[in-house]
Amino acid sequence: MKQYSYYGSLFMFAALVLGLFSFGLPRSAVQAAQASPTPPAPESQVECNASRTINVSGTAVINVTPDRASIQLGVQSNGMTPDMVEAANTAAIQKVMKAVQATGVAGKDIATDLYVIEPLYDDYDSLYIKGYRINNVVAITLRDVRKTSPVIAAALKAGANQVLNVEFYTSELRKFRDQARELAIKAAAEKATDLASAAGAETGCVLNINENSWSYYNGGWYGRNQNLWTQNTVQNAAPVGGSDGTAGDEPVSLGQISIKAEVGTTFSLK
Repeated sequence: MKQYSYYGSLFMFAALVLGLFSFGLPRSAVQAAQASPTPPAPESQVECNASRTINVSGTAVINVTPDRASIQLGVQSNGMTPDMVEAANTAAIQKVMKAVQATGVAGKDIATDLYVIEPLYDDYDSLYIKGYRINNVVAITLRDVRKTSPVIAAALKAGANQVLNVEFYTSELRKFRDQARELAIKAAAEKATDLASAAGAETGCVLNINENSWSYYNGGWYGRNQNLWTQNTVQNAAPVGGSDGTAGDEPVSLGQISIKAEVGTTFSLK
C-alpha cells in the first residue's frame, strides 16, 4: 500500500512538471519573437549619405507691375511768429488734403508723415531769430496707380510746394515672393540633378537650404533686368488690375518690381 502511494505521488509530480513546461512554451516563443533583430532602415534613410554631397544655387526673378503708389507731398510755410506760421500752414495743408480727396482718395489713405517747426536765424552764427518755418508732409496711399499724376497736380494747385517722393509697390509682395522661392528651389534641384548625372551619380536627400530674398523697383531704364543672363528663372507675373505698366496717355510709366529669391542647397549623392 505504501509502495502504491509512492508511485502515485511520483506520477502526479511528473504530470505537474509536464504541465508547467507546456504552459511556459508559448511565452518563450513570444519572448523569442520580441528579441528578433531590428528591421533595416527605410531606403530613403540609407540614401541620405552626408559623406558625398553636391552644393548648388538656384535663383528666380518675378517681374510684377505695381498696383499701389505712395506719394509724399509737403507744404512749407514761413512766418514771423509761431502762431502766424502755424495758422498759415494749417490752412494750406487742409486745402491740399481736400483737393486730394476730391480726386477719389479716401481720408484713411492720407496721413501726416512729418511735422517740424523750427526757428530761422539771421545767419549761421547769429542767435537772432528772424522767423519760423514749418515743414508739413503728408503721405498718400493710392490704390489706383492711374491717379498718380492727377493727385500730384491737384495737390500742387491747392498749395503744396513740395513733392518729396513717389514710390510704386505691389500689394501682393508675399505671394510673389513665395512663388520666387519655389521657382528658385526647383532651379537648384534641376541643376543638382544635371550635374550629378554628368558625373555618373544621382542626387539623394536635401541636407541643407540657405535662402535670401528681396525686391527692388525698376522704374527707369537704369538697372532694369541687370544680370538676368546669370539667373535660372525669370518670370513676368500677370498684372494686377489689368494695367501692364506700359506708357500710354498718362505721364507716369509704372515700370516693374523685380522680386528675387536665391537659395543655396546641399544634396547627398548616391
